[in-house]
Amino acid sequence: MASTPSTSTTTKPRPHLDRLLQQARAKGAIPVAVAYPCDAGSLQAAMQAADAGLIRPLLVGPRERIEAAAAQAGLDLSKAEIHATTDDPRAAAAQAAALCRDGVAKALMKGSLHSDELLGAAVAKEAGLRGGRRASHVFVMDAPGMERPLLMTDCVVNIFPDLMAKRDIAQNAIDLAKAIGIETPRVAVLSAVETVNPSIPGTIDAAALAKMADRGQITGGIVDGPLAYDNAISLRSAQNKGITSEVAGRPDVLLVPSLEAGNMIYKQLVYMADAECAGLVLGMRVPIVLTSRSDSVEARIASCALAVLAS
Repeated sequence: MASTPSTSTTTKPRPHLDRLLQQARAKGAIPVAVAYPCDAGSLQAAMQAADAGLIRPLLVGPRERIEAAAAQAGLDLSKAEIHATTDDPRAAAAQAAALCRDGVAKALMKGSLHSDELLGAAVAKEAGLRGGRRASHVFVMDAPGMERPLLMTDCVVNIFPDLMAKRDIAQNAIDLAKAIGIETPRVAVLSAVETVNPSIPGTIDAAALAKMADRGQITGGIVDGPLAYDNAISLRSAQNKGITSEVAGRPDVLLVPSLEAGNMIYKQLVYMADAECAGLVLGMRVPIVLTSRSDSVEARIASCALAVLAS
């Protein structure tokens, strides 16, 4: 499973992520089930979000290991509630999912277990967390020089989504964009070129998604594609190529053709453009925060803020 890398050891201005924190704090802290937080990193992520006034951590896992990890890291667990399970990541994930199913928790958060263990528990039939759409991941990027946040999807969960999966991916991203205050999100469906070419299947999907939005099969946003990355991001590039579009050059959401392509794009933005990002898995009955040991403090807290806004 992909993780969000961080290249910075100092705090830098992140105006878009800061705005998310302000919006989330205004809504108030929500209870979040943290599955198997048995190392310092996952505990710190949860407790930092609690200190930021975003969540009330429900720590689900073996009590002794959780308390030992907290003691070793010098963490105060007084703001947290421990739900003890056996020392088994899958059992902890199942119990955390059950807390969400029963309404005790409003979001699910990854601890020190594998992402597939957490997602497997969440999508299991007995968990009761499946929604009417396919689950997908959305990043919210804060890149220097960009006047607004940029959402990217799906760089983490769906490897080679088909057309109907992409419909759900687009709708999940539109709904999140609206939740963070973007009134009418503009979705650019990316491919290698901006013209339909049967030799590039992604261009056909992109054109179909644009028409699906016109016909109300995707709602709440404006969808256009196929668009190449340059004319999706740059208005000058779009104008140079004679593209007339409400989306080209000013997107709120980039919908990538595959996980492989998206994963490379977002990591280039982080490592080469000094972007920071928060992310969520959507399409379930509750949002899911997939934290990583390589996440920065800012990314961890901002991801919890997203969960508050999406819950």
